[in-house]
Amino acid sequence: MSYAKPLPSYLVQRYHGWKATTHSENRAWYKRLANEGQRPRAMVISCCDSRVHVTSIFGADQGEFFIHRNIANLVPAYAPDGDHHGTSAAIEYAVTALKVAHIIVLGHSNCGGIQGCLDMCTGNAPELEKSSSFVGRWMDILRPGYERVSQENDAASLPTALEKEAVVVSLENLMSFPFIEEAVTSGELTLHGLWTEIGEGTLECLDSNTREFSPL
Repeated sequence: MSYAKPLPSYLVQRYHGWKATTHSENRAWYKRLANEGQRPRAMVISCCDSRVHVTSIFGADQGEFFIHRNIANLVPAYAPDGDHHGTSAAIEYAVTALKVAHIIVLGHSNCGGIQGCLDMCTGNAPELEKSSSFVGRWMDILRPGYERVSQENDAASLPTALEKEAVVVSLENLMSFPFIEEAVTSGELTLHGLWTEIGEGTLECLDSNTREFSPL
């Protein structure tokens, strides 16, 4: 069965536009990136949501960030069980091979994955409870966080609270990786938690001592 189809025409047109302008005007830079390899200073773990544009938020150039995206910007706890772990593999490569100096977990407003977690934890998404649901089993990572914030927030504030809690849970789970704990302890690596309000364009930073987010 044939499954690979021609690229949509609008993407083809955009590619040719980029090749004729951005790439053509910066040909030497791209060749340097290709020949010398990547040396990103930071890894960013963000949501798959198409509205989260990491490089635009920080005005980053190609080659600056090692970016990993998944549903709800979650990091699972360290689990060397021989299974498939895409997020953990990306983290291992960033820290042990690329030697990034910073890992940033970036959450965002109106996150669909977080809303799915809320619905699942409140019994309103039985489809996510099924063992066959990849999304549901992924969002199980955040169940302990839901139990924490659901006691302290009403229905109106709970979605935002859980979006921020996802950042906290991910940072806690990062510290369960031995090579991350070692790098943080030695001062070779720093961890950072951020949350962005997409509509307002604001960015908030986590204070790990208070577990509070403050505007930058």
